[in-house]
Amino acid sequence: MPQKVHFSRPPKISELKAALAGTGQVFMPDSTFKRLSTKARKMLDAKGTEVVIESAAGRPISLPMEKILQVAELHRDERTFREIEQITGIPKSTCHYLVKYAQRQKIRAGKGVVYL
Repeated sequence: MPQKVHFSRPPKISELKAALAGTGQVFMPDSTFKRLSTKARKMLDAKGTEVVIESAAGRPISLPMEKILQVAELHRDERTFREIEQITGIPKSTCHYLVKYAQRQKIRAGKGVVYL
């Protein structure tokens, strides 16, 4: 099964060659595609690689999934953000972000990013 290759910045030719081995799709934001070099675009065309333009805004959440679920559950139990902070050890501003604004599309797992 081919891996999902996502570039958040325009790759160098050498990085692109290494990433294209065994994949038919490359994902990147529109701004990255616009800054992609002509050589890189020609290489993608020559290999028949499909470029999928996607947007995954925001930073990856670097908390374990158990903690995120715990914050959501405590908030559903009508706990205040200060109480959630005391219980979980996660800053109240982060708890507020997780509950109200986070686009839960990507989570940091070790050194990598997992797209949900």
